[in-house]
Amino acid sequence: MILAIDFDGTIVSNCFPEIGEALFGAIESLITLKENGHKLILWTCREDSPERFYLEEAIHFCLTRGLTFDAINENLPESPFYHMGDSRKIYADYYIDDKALLPTWNAYLDN
Repeated sequence: MILAIDFDGTIVSNCFPEIGEALFGAIESLITLKENGHKLILWTCREDSPERFYLEEAIHFCLTRGLTFDAINENLPESPFYHMGDSRKIYADYYIDDKALLPTWNAYLDN
């Protein structure tokens, strides 16, 4: 399963442009999902700029907690639309975003 996960408000509390505290169970749940073979895409509006590296800060935050992604704001090579070039819409089976669906992260820890 391919999951596209937002950052601000979904993995961490929404304090943009700062990085908020990790939401309870979010990092651990995503690590467990990845260990169980699911593909994770960091799907965020954060972008780096000459003034500040907003996206790099989010990636570093996750990396220092043991969470890596299979892609960042781009489709995976196995996506049915990968060959069509860079698309603003990421192909995923599920999109996890605080503006749409925010799970209880610890519900995934035992799966």
